[in-house]
Amino acid sequence: MPQQQPHGRSNSRTLSPARRLRAAALVASLAVLPLATACSSGEDDKAANSSKAAASVPAAPAAGVVAPAKVEVIANLTGCKPKIRIEADELRQGLCHTKKVDYLITTFPEEKYKQTWLDSAAIYGGKYLVGSRWIVSAKEPEMLEQFRDKLGGTVQQLRGIGPSAAPSPS
Repeated sequence: MPQQQPHGRSNSRTLSPARRLRAAALVASLAVLPLATACSSGEDDKAANSSKAAASVPAAPAAGVVAPAKVEVIANLTGCKPKIRIEADELRQGLCHTKKVDYLITTFPEEKYKQTWLDSAAIYGGKYLVGSRWIVSAKEPEMLEQFRDKLGGTVQQLRGIGPSAAPSPS
């Protein structure tokens, strides 16, 4: 008697778009993990308590380029030649290495992918420069303001989960 396959499973190796999106978000989150954990900024409790504290007014890009843009375009505006780390349908990510700072530039074909990435990154916390379908993350969060002057966007503080670095008053 032939065995039936369980419903919802197939032998096909292709992934659904939803699974590919989740996989890309996971890969992107894992790529950011070393940057997010390496740059504990010692923010005050006010910033740590807000889940997202965006800069009040987005800066105007100095070059007059309005994103969404390619990783290479954003990298050029910040003065680097990126090494592409992730090339997927849901995102592209490039690493920039300079004498001052290492940073990641991530671009997305649609705004919904950027939001999924931010939601995934929120568990790690950290500061990010966020624009229209792009995100820049740096080991030195203070560099994001300099990038903001060149690229526009807003600086967002993501709170993260887990214990804080400061001792609790108990």
